[in-house]
Amino acid sequence: MRRFGVLLLAVVLGLVPMTAQAATRLPVLYSGVASLANAALRPDTDPAGANDWTCRPGAAHPRPVVLVHGTVENKTYNWFTLAPLLRNNGYCVFALNYGDTGSPHVGLPGSTRTYGAAPVAESAGELREFVDRVLATTGSSEVDIVGHSQGGMMPRYYLQYLGGASKVGKLVALSPSNHGTTADGLAQLPGVGYLLATGLGPSVEDQLAGSPLLRSLDETVPGVAYTVIQTAYDEVVTPYTSAFLAGEGVTNILLQDQCPADVSDHLGISFDAIALRDVLNALDPVHAQAPDCTLTLPVNGGGLAATGTAA
Repeated sequence: MRRFGVLLLAVVLGLVPMTAQAATRLPVLYSGVASLANAALRPDTDPAGANDWTCRPGAAHPRPVVLVHGTVENKTYNWFTLAPLLRNNGYCVFALNYGDTGSPHVGLPGSTRTYGAAPVAESAGELREFVDRVLATTGSSEVDIVGHSQGGMMPRYYLQYLGGASKVGKLVALSPSNHGTTADGLAQLPGVGYLLATGLGPSVEDQLAGSPLLRSLDETVPGVAYTVIQTAYDEVVTPYTSAFLAGEGVTNILLQDQCPADVSDHLGISFDAIALRDVLNALDPVHAQAPDCTLTLPVNGGGLAATGTAA
């Protein structure tokens, strides 16, 4: 009977979904170069710590976190560092690929498809479906969203037009294209938008400064807290200040105000220990910690927290 009881307990425990807090600690490496190598070797795979559909949020972090990659990026590459970092800090983490136009592959390693290329409105519909699945599976009433580049702007369409405002608590954006990009002035030249859209996908034209889609978006919607984390060395979202939002419930952070030695660019910010400490602080301000100021590099990011502990 004792052995039967032990066996029964083991079976029951095996059937009970584990909370994120009970998950095994994962290695975290703050390196865009390492992410590129990993994505090339393991294309179309979930980043470590993400998309465990048995995860159930605990009381400390009741909202799952949904990670939204950027234009011609993908979940494998974009969230190589942040997904395991969030999981180690007690979050249920989910990441999607979106915006596949079916065109020949363009962009970073990590997939045989081109993601983040479809019109922004279509991609926002994919985000809505993914968030609904996360909510239904975890039993949560809201998620928090963390996005990079287009992934920080596109959710605003979901919030404003597709019912997302009632399902999202926080939107945390790394180098988002909130007010579009001038492409260092090239976007003002006739035909450039068409050429970029033809080469990279319709989402690029949607993200040019002054596009009809961007003009249709309000800065914020009521009930959602916004954090924008940006670098002065952003060479994709230009000028870099176009990332910032205005209005109630908005926190704008410029990395160089925290640490002048941080020279991460548009790509490197996803792997920057300072920026990712800001993400953790935005998601859980009660336990916020000041980032460690250190040299970080373009493309690679990096920082002092390269051991896998909270940045």
